[in-house]
Amino acid sequence: MTGPAILLLLAGLGAIAWVSARARAMRLQNVARASGRRDAMHSLPGYHGWYVALWTLVPAGLFLAVWANIAPGLITQEVLSSPAAQSLPVDDFSRFAILGEARAIATGMQAGAFNPLSQGLVEPYAHAIGKYGFAGAALALVLAFAGGAYAFTRVRPDFRARTRVERLVMATLLIASLLAIITTLGIVASLLWESFRFFTMVSPVDFLFGAKWSPQSAALGYGNDDAFGAVPLFWGTIFIGAIIAMAVAIPLGLMSAIYLTQYASSTVRKWMKPTLEMLAGVPTVVYGYFAALTIAPALRDFAVKIGIHGASSESALAAGLVMGVMIIPFVSSMADDSIAAVPQSMRDGSLAMGATTSETIRRVLIPAALPGVVGGVLLAVSRAIGETMIVVMAAGLAANLTLNPFASVTTVTTQIVQLLTGDQEFDSAKTLAAFALGLVLFIVTLLLNIVALRVVKKYREAYE
Repeated sequence: MTGPAILLLLAGLGAIAWVSARARAMRLQNVARASGRRDAMHSLPGYHGWYVALWTLVPAGLFLAVWANIAPGLITQEVLSSPAAQSLPVDDFSRFAILGEARAIATGMQAGAFNPLSQGLVEPYAHAIGKYGFAGAALALVLAFAGGAYAFTRVRPDFRARTRVERLVMATLLIASLLAIITTLGIVASLLWESFRFFTMVSPVDFLFGAKWSPQSAALGYGNDDAFGAVPLFWGTIFIGAIIAMAVAIPLGLMSAIYLTQYASSTVRKWMKPTLEMLAGVPTVVYGYFAALTIAPALRDFAVKIGIHGASSESALAAGLVMGVMIIPFVSSMADDSIAAVPQSMRDGSLAMGATTSETIRRVLIPAALPGVVGGVLLAVSRAIGETMIVVMAAGLAANLTLNPFASVTTVTTQIVQLLTGDQEFDSAKTLAAFALGLVLFIVTLLLNIVALRVVKKYREAYE
């Protein structure tokens, strides 16, 4: 029995268990009410249904998850014990290649065999897959029936089904939260360990304050001295993501939010807000092509016309402008929601005191909505700092330390992609530099979040 089929069958059993248990609980409830005991049932019938359904699905689901990891090893052992496997090569690499090809043919993922030895193992593989697949499905169904029957016998008026179900839901939410925390801790630990390995090869002072970035020269054997100065990368990230892009996104995003909440009619708002938010759904590669093929050449021609010689067709200004347009919805949407959430009484009070609409917006609404505006700006900055595709296609890969917006620059995320692309050796400073860059980016983002939380807390206390 295939995996989707057994999952569908278990889902059907769970639905039957829910309906049966709920019906039984409703009958017991009706009997209790007929005898005049209104409060005889501790839990509603729906909780009894969920209790029995969960006992039907959860043990069987956990068993299938474990079986999915155990069965491949059992299948391989049975195939290796078959007479057809006696002629397999001795070395492990060739043996695993032949077994993988035979398994692919047996499961229908591959039409024919390139190695004649694989064809002889197809039938043993198909037999073993069918055997252990049937065994796993049968055991899962037995567990589902046993769990459902056990839970069904506990459907009684005094049974605390609601408590059991809510505890399970709380345990599931706790596990989900712990998984998120453990994942974050794992990422941080990985960054710290690999960064520590990098800093044993390269001085942290040279990395954080050096002005020359040339990891390829270190990979070619010219040494690590003066090759991993990341200041040009930090400056490129700030120049494109935090200066140029924000200079476009913050004014346009905030003004569009003000217009939509304070001046636009309901019809205009109905159409303009979704249209504006569609910018966030455009793939970044589309923005990258637009920046590389349209904006960058136009900016280069403009620079030449105004007398700026040596302007590059891959420039920080092209990437920053397009990135700013891309992140306008992040600023606009959160500012829109924050301004709309300001109590109408504050606006009416300001207008009643003789303030104009613009003065009310500037002195009342924007300060009151500042926590949401700061959150939107922070989200936009984080999105801009983490952008890679637009920078690769429109700003280039040159690590230049320059104030010229028409020059080619690169960012931290772009270099991380470059350093980890292709086959890399994870014992070289060139590859480990990507983790050090990631650690710096993580620390900067964390500091931005801390500052934003302090700002939000300050203004929340002032307006609550």
